[in-house]
Amino acid sequence: MGGNGCQEVANTKPVFLAIYATVIIGVVFSSFYVLSAMSSAKSAADSNTSWLSSPFPSIAKVDSHPREQALNFSPPATVGKVGVPAPAPQSALMPPIWEVPPRTQKMPPLKAFQLSKELVQQRVKDNVIIVTFGNYAFMDFILTWVKHLTDLGLSNLLVGAMDTKLLEALYWKGVPVFDMGSHMSTIDVGWGSPTFHKMGREKVILIDSVLPYGYELLMCDTDMVWLKNPLPYLARYPGADVLTSSDQVIPTVVDDRLDIWQQVTGAYNIGIFHWRPTDSAKKLAKEWKDMLLADDKIWDQNGFNDLVRRQLGPSVDEDSGLVYAFDGNLKLGILPASIFCSGHTYFVQATYQQFRLEPYAVHTTFQYAGTEGKRHRLREAMVFYDPPEYYDSPGGFLSFKPSLPKNLLLDGEHNVESHFSLVN
Repeated sequence: MGGNGCQEVANTKPVFLAIYATVIIGVVFSSFYVLSAMSSAKSAADSNTSWLSSPFPSIAKVDSHPREQALNFSPPATVGKVGVPAPAPQSALMPPIWEVPPRTQKMPPLKAFQLSKELVQQRVKDNVIIVTFGNYAFMDFILTWVKHLTDLGLSNLLVGAMDTKLLEALYWKGVPVFDMGSHMSTIDVGWGSPTFHKMGREKVILIDSVLPYGYELLMCDTDMVWLKNPLPYLARYPGADVLTSSDQVIPTVVDDRLDIWQQVTGAYNIGIFHWRPTDSAKKLAKEWKDMLLADDKIWDQNGFNDLVRRQLGPSVDEDSGLVYAFDGNLKLGILPASIFCSGHTYFVQATYQQFRLEPYAVHTTFQYAGTEGKRHRLREAMVFYDPPEYYDSPGGFLSFKPSLPKNLLLDGEHNVESHFSLVN
């Protein structure tokens, strides 16, 4: 019995040794794994801490990924706002936008606001300057325009003042402004009036003046707002001399490509357009200016369309959507009306919603009731900037919910009589 037990122990000794060796090796590898994991966790924590404390420009690089620039489809909902770029830092010579000058100092002399390459250079970023202009009657539109851009993190902008009242008001609000020397009336001159056409000529003179500075110019009317940073989109077409919006109301594309130029029947709209300082673009601007100064009966937009369509085609290539225009050398692109919206494609058709796209801009064309109608439309869309007191009526606000009899909606014949019964 004892001999057999010893023999069994002798026979099982190698088995125990193997088990012990396996356990020891397992402990060693487990220890190594735990130490590695701890080290990796520390590195990851250090990396996360470094990323969170990094300056905003490095975070902004997340938003400038080429894939994000190339697509405009509405992304799925995400939690948080990580990656939203902060407003770009200003040069030491220029205070940040909206920083109000001290009231203890006097306003600089008018000559300090004259348009010059040096003045534009102070605000340029990535060789692009964004410009609008107007008179004091459009002060609230201009403030709305500026606020949308600064909310998007864009500071490379300038406002041309057509009267000194607007210039002074914008200066004391911290908005970068220059004097257009127009000596314009401070009141709303009304669409189509002689003064309105004079304002249009001032725009063309301004474009002709800025392009020789060598900067890209995104020119805008004051009755439009930016809803999304357009600069990455414009940069997708580096070969374009001019990219223009249009009055097209029938979609030619269902994505964010340029509109198909052969199918665009609406006028090219000069309320939103982008110019590069190429020889062809400068030639177009000068000829356009000379045309308008020679005949004060030509509407500036009609003049632009006549010149650009003088020679239209062929396509520059198969993919970009650009077309040769004007003198046969100018490369033109037509911004898609579904996302660079007119008043019709934004407020009425809501084309961008149908195609599940994010709009870059809305221009209040196709609107009734003049300037008041434009202001109302923007307010209705909740994209107009109003001071806090606008929402603080002493008597409060009245609201109501209409009660419509279903029989007037659903029953009987739908004719003029039943329509007016429903209206009443």
